[in-house]
Amino acid sequence: MNPNPNESSELNVATLLALRQETDAIRVITERLLVREMGPADHIRTKHEVKAFVESGDVKAAEELLKVARERREISQAESIKQTQQQGQQLRP
Repeated sequence: MNPNPNESSELNVATLLALRQETDAIRVITERLLVREMGPADHIRTKHEVKAFVESGDVKAAEELLKVARERREISQAESIKQTQQQGQQLRP
């Protein structure tokens, strides 16, 4: 197993289905999906989607959850980089 328990690179549908059986499945899955790296609205949306997946156990929902979480993290990271670059430009005389 990966030394970092929050690493999402090993997440797949089978892993999500197994994590669904955990006592605190919603928290465990949201941590593994790295929702803290998302914007606030995406963070909340993803938590609701995780809850729906945990309740349903649907394979299609798991596939969609993995896809959407990855996209949301990428968008958030791109926005963060853009803001950093803009701030850097503003500091230059």
